[in-house]
Amino acid sequence: MDLSGHLALITGAGQGIGGACAEVFALKGADLILLDKNPETLAATADKIAPLGRQVVTRALDLTDVEALQQTIKEVKRKGRIDILVNNAGFDRPGTLPKISANDFKDVLGIHLVVPFVLIQLLLPDMRKAGWGRIINVSSIYALIGAKAEVAYSTAKAGVIGLTKAVAKEAGKDGVTVNAVLPGLTRTPTIESFMADKYKQPIIDNTTLGRMGEAKEIASVIAFLASDEASYITASPIPVSGGWGI
Repeated sequence: MDLSGHLALITGAGQGIGGACAEVFALKGADLILLDKNPETLAATADKIAPLGRQVVTRALDLTDVEALQQTIKEVKRKGRIDILVNNAGFDRPGTLPKISANDFKDVLGIHLVVPFVLIQLLLPDMRKAGWGRIINVSSIYALIGAKAEVAYSTAKAGVIGLTKAVAKEAGKDGVTVNAVLPGLTRTPTIESFMADKYKQPIIDNTTLGRMGEAKEIASVIAFLASDEASYITASPIPVSGGWGI
């Protein structure tokens, strides 16, 4: 699987699945544009992959600031034609239906749905013109099964699947594939820091493989979907959950 000659834009690239994508893509030969809100973790990702010798451009910004995002994309497009887009950035506002506020709900939908929509709208035209492109949206197994106290997140991630399918139908005949990856419980700094073992263990117990996933395992599937080997896969929500929720 070779990604040489491609330029990939990855959001949420400072850590977790996004950081793992940056590393795996660089190992496969891709040049990278990495976006994240946190400049420190973003710099750490860039430093980690620097020895691989790939071109790496980083930009720290609030992705939900649409004007700033549009300006950033206008700027980084001068680096070359971006033909792979990985919409990975996200955050959560946990809460049951009576407790979550409308603003929190809107914020979660904004990062998971509005930001990918804006990026696809900005980058898809060049992909269609070139007759080749890959868009991979990171959803969640919660998109299929929902979760208590995850009303906003489950809703947003289900919406990612709808966005994926709709864009795939518009872009398919122009050589652009659009897919969604649905991770299960995955070992990331956020999960390790904020999810107590008493919540993790029941999920692990209901996961067929009996363990958490690793960020690089998710990233490897995303890299495959970005490759020529995945040229006949599109409009597909693909669980990478160790069998949880299937």
